[in-house]
Amino acid sequence: MLNDILKTTFKLSSFRTGQESIIQSILSNKDVIAVLPTGGGKSLCYQLPAVFKKQLVIVVSPLISLMKDQVSSLKAKGISAGYLCSGQTESEKRQVFAELNLSPTFILYLSPERVQKEGFQKWIMHRQIALFAVDEAHCVSQWGHDFRQEYSELRILKKLRPDIPILALTASATPAVLYDISKQLTLNKPDKMVHGFYRSNLYYQVEFCENESEKITWVRDAIKQTTQGRIIIYCGTRKVTELLADKLSQEFSHVGFYHAGLDSNTRHTTQHDFETSQIKILVATNAFGMGIDQSDIRLVIHYQIPANIDSLYQEMGRAGRDGQNSTCLLLYAKKDKGLQSYFIQNSEAEKDIKDLKWKNLEALINYCDSRECRHAEILTYYKDSQRLSRCGHCDVCDPLSKRKVQQQPLVKDKASSSNLSKSKAKAILSFEEQTRFDILREWRKFKSQELDIPAFVIMTDKTLIEIARINPQSIDELKKIYGLGEHKIEKFGWDILAELE
Repeated sequence: MLNDILKTTFKLSSFRTGQESIIQSILSNKDVIAVLPTGGGKSLCYQLPAVFKKQLVIVVSPLISLMKDQVSSLKAKGISAGYLCSGQTESEKRQVFAELNLSPTFILYLSPERVQKEGFQKWIMHRQIALFAVDEAHCVSQWGHDFRQEYSELRILKKLRPDIPILALTASATPAVLYDISKQLTLNKPDKMVHGFYRSNLYYQVEFCENESEKITWVRDAIKQTTQGRIIIYCGTRKVTELLADKLSQEFSHVGFYHAGLDSNTRHTTQHDFETSQIKILVATNAFGMGIDQSDIRLVIHYQIPANIDSLYQEMGRAGRDGQNSTCLLLYAKKDKGLQSYFIQNSEAEKDIKDLKWKNLEALINYCDSRECRHAEILTYYKDSQRLSRCGHCDVCDPLSKRKVQQQPLVKDKASSSNLSKSKAKAILSFEEQTRFDILREWRKFKSQELDIPAFVIMTDKTLIEIARINPQSIDELKKIYGLGEHKIEKFGWDILAELE
């Protein structure tokens, strides 16, 4: 029956990874937390149950533009749908309810703020509802990368209607965030399903840069090598966004910029121009992206590192949504960490939230410095149901790939070589030191698999290199090593000493 609806109503030949098991849990009246990647087909997980049960499904979404797109798409398939938002007239809202009353199968999109309205809460008490779906569910958690206060009040759904299952959907969330989503929404023993973080069409690349000039060179070369599709370049601040866009527009055509400081009309126009390819190179802050569904983004560049791995993965995930090969380039300079540190220090968040932000930033820095397979580390970080030991399409596994952004020989010098900090450090290791480093790296890989955590979380390359150089012979000597705190020495100290023997 599910496959029949999939083919006849949604015109799809088969389910994507994870979709069918998520839908089966919903139809069994279970609460579900589902993590599917950007472009992984999250919307089908609540749309198909509405058609199957011939009932109302209510979807909470933070984006009006996304609501409009989804409703248009559903109506084109012959599925009754509508949305409620603050910009509508009373007449438009009445029309939505009139259509809803005429059709038992209906998908209603609304903002988290509308859930708090007394009239709406009274209304849902007397409706037959198949499901509440909370899209972008990571916004519920203060531990997530995009917490929104209005989302924190959505626990009212379970309080008012404990009989209706809730589907919490997100494109990226660590196990800690998933736990907090369940707690904040007061879910009842939810099925947790994490699928699809592996994107085989994406090439992940990280480059260490000494200065801004070197970053600009990488950006220029990356644009020149990307002859098809569109490009997004993410920056950390509004000022850098505008300055970089201005610099690039002197050399390339169809360049635009986007950030939250622009007025709403300008933002809307810029987004429209990007969607219609009048802008092909968009320089933006993280204000641009949520709900963007452009299939032919061939290159995503992070000109400055974001706040954490969640943000990095979300933004990289906007590349190659049509399944075609695309490249994700992260440019990392030491002062980038200073920018994110400034944001954390000036945050008004409580101490435990700030502590987590520091921890998440450190994890991203360690990921940048890592020389393990980048896709494998991402899959382990998110506890995806699929795991890899080697992907074959990242700068670690395939540094000679044609998909890798290459610097032009004329501008390449000693300062601009890939992952400079690590290359310099390893170049001066003696034969014995290199042997110790290789042994320690193999030990770290084994521990990573045994404990099911990314290698960069266990220990960074910088720490392994220092251990290899110093060759400590006691726990007291280990305490002098960079990156080895009391906790890690207690957990791994004797293992390390054994390996060094």
